[in-house]
Amino acid sequence: MTTELPSCPLDGINLNETTVESAATQLFEYAAALPASDVFLTAHENSICISVRHLGTFRRVAAIAASAGRNFINHIKATAGMDVAQRRRPADGRWLCPMNDGRKLDVRVSTIPTLHGEDMAIRLLDSSVGLMEISSLGFHRANLNILMGLLQRPSGLILVTGPAGAGKTTTLYSCLQQLNDGTHKINTIEDPIEYVIDGIRQSQVNPRIRLGFPDLLVSVLRQSPDIIMVGEIRDPITAETAVRAANSGQLVFATLHAPIAAGAVDSMLALDVVPYFLSTCLIGVVSQRLVRTLCEKCKMSFDLSAAPQTFDDIKQYLEPGQGECLYSAPGCEACHGEGYTGRTGVSEVLRVTNEIRQMIVERKRAREINDMAVSQGMLDLRRSALLKVAQGVTSTEEVFRRIPTEYLLPHD
Repeated sequence: MTTELPSCPLDGINLNETTVESAATQLFEYAAALPASDVFLTAHENSICISVRHLGTFRRVAAIAASAGRNFINHIKATAGMDVAQRRRPADGRWLCPMNDGRKLDVRVSTIPTLHGEDMAIRLLDSSVGLMEISSLGFHRANLNILMGLLQRPSGLILVTGPAGAGKTTTLYSCLQQLNDGTHKINTIEDPIEYVIDGIRQSQVNPRIRLGFPDLLVSVLRQSPDIIMVGEIRDPITAETAVRAANSGQLVFATLHAPIAAGAVDSMLALDVVPYFLSTCLIGVVSQRLVRTLCEKCKMSFDLSAAPQTFDDIKQYLEPGQGECLYSAPGCEACHGEGYTGRTGVSEVLRVTNEIRQMIVERKRAREINDMAVSQGMLDLRRSALLKVAQGVTSTEEVFRRIPTEYLLPHD
């Protein structure tokens, strides 16, 4: 069901009747109140459309005249320290936007030229929210116990995988916060720095001066850290250096694009990492997705007595009373008619055992490594998602919307 967010104050606004500064404040107050993670201004022939990403879903909320929209974009570019005159090349900027309630939004701006003008993407980060504890990220206790065990290791490589917007960076920050007890020297390499953490040495890549992940990682190793976080492994040099650091005695965290935890091995090997070196340093992989959580105000249950086998695969993980119903929410005023009010993680945590190390050396396929991990007790992505449904946290529709079907269906 398609639902509408509350009316945006800029819908049909005439910038001749208000200042650009006031309009920008109204837009950011609206986005922060939803809350939205991103705001998008897209150029069309006769208008500028304003859209938001709310709970991971892209929604159009307003449209303004093209001429007014260009003024609006120029104002945001100037505020973010960008070159207003440069419209033919992509550009980036940033500033702290004060809210009426005293909060400050960390605003990251990116522009790109398109057919009818500049498109602008604005990432919003509420610095007052702070870091999340690992226990609040949605990990099932079986996966949480494995992850907490990995964090106690003195060295090795821990990878966090998933698509863009899956909460990988949030998980990394939570892990670092857990380890930030004053007994470790921790360095990070980020693009950009999203949270400032007291006690951690944070460095940001700078493409303008050709300072990328590989260059910073080599320099960070000279700082003799105990723990290193690499924002993302994108290229063979970063992959090789991260593996070398993990094999040299550091505990290294990094994000990587891979569909499932076992797929991280394929992704690293595709970046020309030597299988033997990867097998000796890789200690664990977290794979995750974010799903929306049902609104408690309008959540409804549907009896499953006619299909008692629905949750047979996860029976051992269920508490008494769970798995007897399916849940959905039609929408109400409290959830803006969406049926959902927040998001939580669905994850799997692969612990690298001796058997899996041997499979890495032999370049076994991701599916074979996944099957081995499941046989050794890993709660995989499919069953983690089923648990969220059985517990009434989310709906089956949301799970199938967020997680590709091939990872939800059982296989032989």
